[in-house]
Amino acid sequence: MEIELLKKENTPENVINHCKAVYKKAMKIASNFDNVNVDLIKKGALLHDIGRSKTHGITHAIEGVKIAKKYGYSEDVLNIIERHIGAGITKEEAIGLGLPEKYYMPQTLEEKIVAHADNLISGSEEVDINFVINKWKKQIPNSDENIKRLIKLDNELIKAFEE
Repeated sequence: MEIELLKKENTPENVINHCKAVYKKAMKIASNFDNVNVDLIKKGALLHDIGRSKTHGITHAIEGVKIAKKYGYSEDVLNIIERHIGAGITKEEAIGLGLPEKYYMPQTLEEKIVAHADNLISGSEEVDINFVINKWKKQIPNSDENIKRLIKLDNELIKAFEE
């Protein structure tokens, strides 16, 4: 159903492929936990970038929420879409980025899993955390706080389960 919705909203094919890859990675991460809602992760992962049917800017998360709301998705799915950018965005950072003044940090385990799965997919290819850190250092001015949040997410969701 979510793939059909992406197509109905004219989401570019490369974005649909990215969403499928994020879904696969999110399910891998979710397998580390007993207490996650996999249906919610599936919906959130597949729809996290639906807003890219309207814009490829940072506001794609806001646009995505509007679209998913129109189709009756639950608040839990809307929160995943809204809070998936990077490792989260503080209220202060949101203001600086021209987003509505709001706290865009992933709160629930499902939100964290989808956000981090998105970080670890470049296009539709899986990448490691070092790739992401290097990319962010190049693309995000003063990225130290963002990178700290990224590493914290990685430690919580992946490193804690490695042998």
